Amino acid sequence: MKKITLAEVKNLYEYEKIRDRFRQEIIDLKTRRRVALGDTITLVFENRETVLFQIQEMIRAERIVADERVQDEIDVYNELVPEPGQLSATLLIEIEDQERLKEELDRFFGIDEGECLYLQIGKQHAVAGRFESGHSKEDKISAVHFVRFTFGATEIAAFRNEDVALVVDHPQYRARVTLTPEVKASLLEDLNG
Repeated sequence: MKKITLAEVKNLYEYEKIRDRFRQEIIDLKTRRRVALGDTITLVFENRETVLFQIQEMIRAERIVADERVQDEIDVYNELVPEPGQLSATLLIEIEDQERLKEELDRFFGIDEGECLYLQIGKQHAVAGRFESGHSKEDKISAVHFVRFTFGATEIAAFRNEDVALVVDHPQYRARVTLTPEVKASLLEDLNG
């Protein structure tokens, strides 16, 4: 999948003209790319459009106008654009009780290590999520993580034809959900190119 370039990012004035329409398109797109995994974890699968939206919104919020600073944002967010044969996602640990936030987050220590999170494709294939480093420390875990799933050709072929489930198997949290046909079709667009 092609990375975002500076030429594609609109300046603040031009972005305001299209923002309402673009925002609604991304809301609709993310509906087909959002997967609730149990009652606390949600994954939003990213692509060029969702990343471009995040860049535009960051530039708008921070009132960034200098090309060098815009390019800095592009460089950061381009890491979320999946490479060929990959899916990329933002994993959100959603905890509503702010008084128990640290306690609740602490139970997720280790979720970003090993193979706790994976896509089960049929009965024969599993693709583990690889977490971006730097979102956990010895005494602290972030509520937001970036995850990449890398597929081989046989796994992509199986993804097309088999049921696919998103699974988390952590000592403190276990959940499994079969992807809907709509979500699966949207993710296949990423895997196909």
